[in-house]
Amino acid sequence: MPLSALLLAATFTRPMERVATLDPAFAQSVYDSRVVQLLYETPLAIDYYARPYRLTAGYCELPEVSADGLVYTFRTRGGSAADMAASLERLRDPGLATPNGWLMKSVDTVVAKDARTVEIRLKSRCHFFPWLMAMSPAAVRRADGSGTGPFELASWRKNHEMVFSRRPAPGPAPGGPRLFDTVRYLVIDDLSTQWLMFLKGEIDFLGEVSKDNWDAVMGKDGNLDPTLAAEGVKLHSIPTLDVFYIGVNMRDGVLGPNKKLRQALNAAFDYPRWEAYFSRRISAADGPVPPGVDGKLDEPFAYAFDLSLARRLVAEAGYEGGVDPKTGRRLELTLTFGRASAGAREMGELLASFYEKIGIRLELAFLTWDAFLKAVNEGRVQLYNMGWVGDYPDAENFLQLFCSKNVSPGPNHSYYVNPDYDRAYDAALAAATAAERNRHWAACQRMLREDCPWVFTHFGKANSLVRPRVGNYVPSDFPYGQEAYFTVNE
Repeated sequence: MPLSALLLAATFTRPMERVATLDPAFAQSVYDSRVVQLLYETPLAIDYYARPYRLTAGYCELPEVSADGLVYTFRTRGGSAADMAASLERLRDPGLATPNGWLMKSVDTVVAKDARTVEIRLKSRCHFFPWLMAMSPAAVRRADGSGTGPFELASWRKNHEMVFSRRPAPGPAPGGPRLFDTVRYLVIDDLSTQWLMFLKGEIDFLGEVSKDNWDAVMGKDGNLDPTLAAEGVKLHSIPTLDVFYIGVNMRDGVLGPNKKLRQALNAAFDYPRWEAYFSRRISAADGPVPPGVDGKLDEPFAYAFDLSLARRLVAEAGYEGGVDPKTGRRLELTLTFGRASAGAREMGELLASFYEKIGIRLELAFLTWDAFLKAVNEGRVQLYNMGWVGDYPDAENFLQLFCSKNVSPGPNHSYYVNPDYDRAYDAALAAATAAERNRHWAACQRMLREDCPWVFTHFGKANSLVRPRVGNYVPSDFPYGQEAYFTVNE
């Protein structure tokens, strides 16, 4: 094989959105996290193969936990305990002002007891704390800022390309599977260009098949297009921990005090049409906790799509036929999006058609992402379109979005405040057993389904395409650094 071909065979190439930072303490997007976990190792890791998800050793072995659940003792697997302690303390440094300090809010002290041992003492029991130690912001940097992960950054052309080279390390036994030596991320904004490059074999992987290309991927029989299948392309589809919603600003004078109106917005949400719009690549949301997460409430949602119910609720809310009695005109609500793309406009128009059927006029506003986040955090929107990507597979990760102590700029962007909810949420955190905890999580979800601080739209499904030269791909809700496991099919 020519040298050029050999080098190409060792390079894995995929499209990627823009990455904002390489510093674990400041990684916020899923794209930042993908890069961080190529460059740095987290204290614990999420098992690449295990389903349901479970934790495994990372920079450290699995910790020893004290009987009261307050002390975690980590032993590193060859790395420096001082580096780990310093990396975690960076998240608590007020001078650094990291947006990821919340990972350490339950931590009292972090102490490197010796060269290989880190002791973390919590202020109170936190059953999901080990999962936090598998998240990108907890990743370990050496004292000089260098990485501890499987790859190092070879080059970075902003807004164009990132290239990573595998660090020298003991590899598989002779005759074992060959791993990719190089990972190449390309910024390709145009989805049609991504698709054409994939068809030509110029990229190896599409992490998400766009709505516009879905018909080209799937044949009429519901199976992968025969041409792609003949090339050895594989389609992987899995449910995800992503929840999408229309958030309600509970401080808004119209929607905040009117629970019937919020319920009506849910009942008028035409999920069958929404599902068709997304080419059936989603599943209906019945609350904020996705399927497969321990603690999810398994009861019907009382305000699922039902137009007759929605019209009755609008009337009971004081807007018979959608008319505002104060003005004699139709009630107008404004929904804000964080981008002005054609897809966002199309989505907004579809939603407006849903609420037209109950007499409500939905006005659409489009902002840049930064301006959108600022407006949402400051409570200057009425309704807003957003999603949440699960950080770990526990109900708490989704139910924290409604705790009053987490109101914006924390993750409670709806400014939902309910003392009964807070009590149930705190009781769940203090619970000694999973069964007891799940009883409180159920109570939290029943309150949310009744109060409707969101219009619950859908849970995501991930559909990825992989070319045959890539082996050992296992789809995951936690794909950060997964390229380290890919093998080269030669």
